[in-house]
Amino acid sequence: MARILQLDAHVADLIAAGEVVERPASVVKELMENAIDAGATAVTVEIKNGGMTYIRVTDNGCGIASDDAQTAFLRHATSKLRDERGLEAITTLGFRGEALAAIAAVSRIELLTREAGAPEGTGLVLEGGTVTEKTAAGCPDGTTIIVRDLFFNTPARLKFMKTDRAEGAAVSAQIICCALSHPEVSVRYLKDGKEECHTPGDGLMSSCVYSIFGRDFAGSLLEATTSDGDISVSGFVSSPSAARGNRSYQFFFVNGRHVKSKTLQAALEQAYKNTLFTGRFPACVLYVTLRPSCVDVNVHPTKTEVKFLNEHQAFDGVYYAARSSLEGETQRPLITLSPETSKALSSERQPTTTNTYSNVTNGGRLPDGSPPPQITDRQGRLPGGFKSRVPSLTERPLYAPVHDETRIAYQSLKTPDDSAGVAFEAETASIADMPARREHRIVGEALDTYIIAEQAGTLWLIDKHAAHERIHFDRLKNQKQVTMSQLLMTPVICQLGREDMALVQENITLFEQLGFQIDAFGDESVAIRQIPADILMDGAEAVLEELCTILRRSGALSGEARWDALLQSIACKAAIKAGRASEPMEIETLVKRVLSGDVRYCPHGRPVAVELTKAALDKYFKRT
Repeated sequence: MARILQLDAHVADLIAAGEVVERPASVVKELMENAIDAGATAVTVEIKNGGMTYIRVTDNGCGIASDDAQTAFLRHATSKLRDERGLEAITTLGFRGEALAAIAAVSRIELLTREAGAPEGTGLVLEGGTVTEKTAAGCPDGTTIIVRDLFFNTPARLKFMKTDRAEGAAVSAQIICCALSHPEVSVRYLKDGKEECHTPGDGLMSSCVYSIFGRDFAGSLLEATTSDGDISVSGFVSSPSAARGNRSYQFFFVNGRHVKSKTLQAALEQAYKNTLFTGRFPACVLYVTLRPSCVDVNVHPTKTEVKFLNEHQAFDGVYYAARSSLEGETQRPLITLSPETSKALSSERQPTTTNTYSNVTNGGRLPDGSPPPQITDRQGRLPGGFKSRVPSLTERPLYAPVHDETRIAYQSLKTPDDSAGVAFEAETASIADMPARREHRIVGEALDTYIIAEQAGTLWLIDKHAAHERIHFDRLKNQKQVTMSQLLMTPVICQLGREDMALVQENITLFEQLGFQIDAFGDESVAIRQIPADILMDGAEAVLEELCTILRRSGALSGEARWDALLQSIACKAAIKAGRASEPMEIETLVKRVLSGDVRYCPHGRPVAVELTKAALDKYFKRT
């Protein structure tokens, strides 16, 4: 066995640097956190070549005293911690005293710093952690650090760096996190000479989010807040219709520190249960505030992970903040017209049959996948901040049912005076046994799929299948007893295969709770003798097969999550099918539930209705 020797100090520093400085983004994070801890109200970050050759961070903070400039680059040198008691209540972002030493060990550094009121500043040059020059310098109050040629002396690490574009993207993500963590600090970011973002630093979370992500993302957010004893949560969560394909837009901050927490992530996604498609994730910008002694930030070298003294308290804080925001949401996806489409149509002399409203996807997006433009004021601000628009229920348009040879449709009745309309309505309302006054008017049904309704100067397109599916799901979910069933006069024989046969037999009690009675009918087949009351007999086999598929794939799901997935499948199969004409009372019930706000999303997260405002129509037809 080789003899045990103590490593050279330089080698030890390089190894320690590897724990803190993984890539250029790590450097930017540490330097920005130091700037914020120094009390800066403005921070400018500039990088070149993804940060591999040049990083500059300038702040207007308190600066560093001339006598402390060299000490700041020694390992475990810090002004933020004095003894072990300080570890119990850490309030600063940096405290380990390793950042500057780690960065200096693997790069070439230039430092310019000056304390407020000092007659002159200090300039320092380091290479590989060694000070090569120290001079007096003229500079503004604050600190500027320039990092060049990162990992120039550690080729083993250098070869694992990604492309400049990839490293630059990582830096951008880190700057976004730092900027969001402290909206009171103005952050300006330059990448290869081009300004990428500039936050106002006015202390408003909404302003910071808007300046970083833009109008479309900001407009999809709902305000979320809650407070309970030692913990408070504030910020924004996304509308379910604006969910994303990954978790990259989930930002959690604990006492002003950006963290990655499975506890907080699970709490957020639990709040969205039964409102999102599988594989879709909510976005959020949430700030968790609690006593410093209730959270341990010293569990990871880069301080990106924390440990809560009370995990349940942290979970509940995020869950109830998001849940209350979703329950109070009144926003529905808007249909607006693409400016490109409007421009093209206005330049054409011949009319076109293209329907620019059709095929609207989740979240009210246009057929090409682009988000619709939103109406703003002259300064480009969203009206009312991020608050959702509440549909008005004050208008009472006149209408009467009109008989058709094939079905009953509802049409508008326009009369010169209100009394004539009321008289006619009273005379004809008995045809469908409807009340004399309504808060909405049903225009009709389009393509046997969508219900068209009018309310308060707004047109609503309602997906009858999605709305009916949600109603069924909520009813099944709220049932305390076994699902109501129907006994089949002739059993349905279903061939499942050995794997699904075993699955059915293992979960026979679960199927009984769902309203099925299933008997074995050979080695690979079953006889379905009883099915849920809302399922048609000819759909029994398809429902059973889908339930088996869900059970096969739900191994990692909790018992409640698996139950919800099964109920979603039954609700979907029991709902009104698109392409089938519906009865008037059926339509009326759906419209009432949707416009009242009881039904907003199907169990899979699809919106049940989209809104076409009069303002959008007037703009499209150039009436404004």
